[in-house]
Amino acid sequence: MTHHAITRRLLLAVSAAAWLTGHATTALADSWPSKPVKIIVPYAPGGAVDMVTRKMAQKLTEQTGQSFFIENRPGGTGTIGAQVVAKAAPDGYTLMANDTTFSLLPHIFKKLPFNHDTDLQPVSAYVFTPMALAVNVQSKYRNLRELLSDAKAQPNKVTYGTGGTGTTPHFASEALGIASGTNLMHVPFKGAAEATQALLSGTIDMQIASTTGVMSNVRGGKLRLLAVSGDKRLAVLPDVPTFTEAGVAWGGVLNWTGLWAPKGTPPAVLERLQKEIAVAMATPDLRTFAEGMGAEPRQVGTEAFSRLLKDSTETWGKIAANTAFERQ
Repeated sequence: MTHHAITRRLLLAVSAAAWLTGHATTALADSWPSKPVKIIVPYAPGGAVDMVTRKMAQKLTEQTGQSFFIENRPGGTGTIGAQVVAKAAPDGYTLMANDTTFSLLPHIFKKLPFNHDTDLQPVSAYVFTPMALAVNVQSKYRNLRELLSDAKAQPNKVTYGTGGTGTTPHFASEALGIASGTNLMHVPFKGAAEATQALLSGTIDMQIASTTGVMSNVRGGKLRLLAVSGDKRLAVLPDVPTFTEAGVAWGGVLNWTGLWAPKGTPPAVLERLQKEIAVAMATPDLRTFAEGMGAEPRQVGTEAFSRLLKDSTETWGKIAANTAFERQ
């Protein structure tokens, strides 16, 4: 056989392999999901991540004809659930839902049970939600200035609740303390919903939470919001000032929810999932759900989400460096 004939055969073999791989990838994207997809929420039921993810799972189930179901695996500031997904088969049938808290993890723990940079592949982020400072409707604090002047006069007297040490609300509350020159007293609970219950029963003075988690109690006349993060007021709550308007030079934090897949999940599956999320976010009922919670119903894909994560992780690193906080 001549040298040219060998080269030609090799080229044909290579292009046939590439063709087969391409078709296999396309077939994989077309056939996924062919069985139920598990989304692990690494927090207790009832918090913002849980609520938003259940809504998204419902839409993905409707769109694909396969069941997307939630499994709550709370504990360790979300690291227990994240570790389960990091070690799962990278086939698109086990995903993780999380929020901004994921970008805090390297600053909370000396060592994580998985590689924060590489073990989980960001797929898409959606429902960008402001954080709000809520008090009980019976609270003596009518505005943010009153609350902060009390906190200045008596350090550690004003208590705030969160779903645990190292969560986004914990760091956001500490960032507010740094920006306003006050010391607030942290009271951690097992989940954000439990912290809200403590606020409703008058056990704590305030809570900084994603608007998704507190909006129903604000609408029900049980909680009052003193300020919201971001640079503009919420359309659904035009009377609530931003933190800057309320007298603190602090933009606050936008909390987003997103989905991750184990490292090595086929790109075609990630692409299909990303497309389905974009379709879901464009539906009138998901848009209405997000806007009703004071959130922005937009969605970003893998590249933008990866950048967002990197920036967020760096920003929180600066806050962590200024917080009296012992890494676990």
